[in-house]
Amino acid sequence: MFGKDLYKDKVAFVTGGRSGIGYAIAKLLLQTGAKVMISSRKEELLAKAAAELSEFGVCEYMPCDIRETEQIQAVAARIKEKFGRLDVLVNNAGGQFPTLARALTDKGWSAVINNNLNGTFYVTREMGNAFFIPQKSGTIVNIIADIHRGFPGMIHTGAARAGVENMTKTLALEWSQYNIRVNAIAPGTIESSGLKTYPKPVQDMFVDGMKEVPMQRYGTVEEIANAVGFMASPLASYISGVTLYVDGAGHLNGDKFMFTKVIESFTKG
Repeated sequence: MFGKDLYKDKVAFVTGGRSGIGYAIAKLLLQTGAKVMISSRKEELLAKAAAELSEFGVCEYMPCDIRETEQIQAVAARIKEKFGRLDVLVNNAGGQFPTLARALTDKGWSAVINNNLNGTFYVTREMGNAFFIPQKSGTIVNIIADIHRGFPGMIHTGAARAGVENMTKTLALEWSQYNIRVNAIAPGTIESSGLKTYPKPVQDMFVDGMKEVPMQRYGTVEEIANAVGFMASPLASYISGVTLYVDGAGHLNGDKFMFTKVIESFTKG
């Protein structure tokens, strides 16, 4: 889809780059000429992913908890030491769990908000101040979720991703003076390693849920990577502040209560 030199001489940082969507994004950027830094919290698995990705280009790694500003600053210092600059930031790291709103504890709410919303902002702020603003150039792509009609069964991540979407719009305006573009990608249900983290009743629901997608299938990690590859590249040089849904039109259709019904079935309400 893209020329092998599309990202030649560019440096990218992909959070949550050791598996799933993040891994596919890092791979595509490497295949199109970028040097890539990936991060996640688990060093052993991160190192393994970086070794595999190095087959496609220069891939560095550094463990990082995006909730901890000092760790993010350490990654920025490593990027500066290794590459001297940063051109693309992909905020992909995040996590959540199925829950009914009435059963969600303070701790559970705070954990997801702190990771998906606060962590995304902390990384963006630190990379902006360290690289993009002084350079007066840079591209940021935030990976969010299908929140177009709410997110029953995951109110915590729905709220967090909505916050990131508004942050995307705000920074697209606020940082436009520095020639920084900020956009978001909203994946639908994607066939990736992330699906295996859910309880079996939820995994079973995904099989039936495919019929709710107008295109009658789920997406692939490569399709999300392609969307990021476009949005972060000069091909999208006049696009900023938008959210691109990559979901087979799923955000326009389907039973949003299916998830909550499944959760109720194995939590007894």
